[in-house]
Amino acid sequence: MPDLGYLIAAVAVGAVITIALRALPFAILKPLRRSKFVTALGRWMPAGILFILAVVILRDELAARPSHWWAVLVATAVTIVVHLVGRRRAVLSVAAGTACYIVLLNLV
Repeated sequence: MPDLGYLIAAVAVGAVITIALRALPFAILKPLRRSKFVTALGRWMPAGILFILAVVILRDELAARPSHWWAVLVATAVTIVVHLVGRRRAVLSVAAGTACYIVLLNLV
């Protein structure tokens, strides 16, 4: 059994490392807020990530069901239209596009 002082020291070192790792991002964040590069990343990165995700999903669906390419295009168009008409509510547009795709695959 380790000595009590050793256990207290181990817990203290772990606590200091944990606090330092949690505080480090906030300490680094303050100078980065004024950076034009970080501002540009904050503006373009979410759209870029969503675009890449959409391309990968659409490519996989087209590869899995090449005879249903039209269903993918119709569901994508429904998603875009609902997103623009529905005041850019992502959950609503994704749900509408998914429902449209499922209906087209099962009924047609």
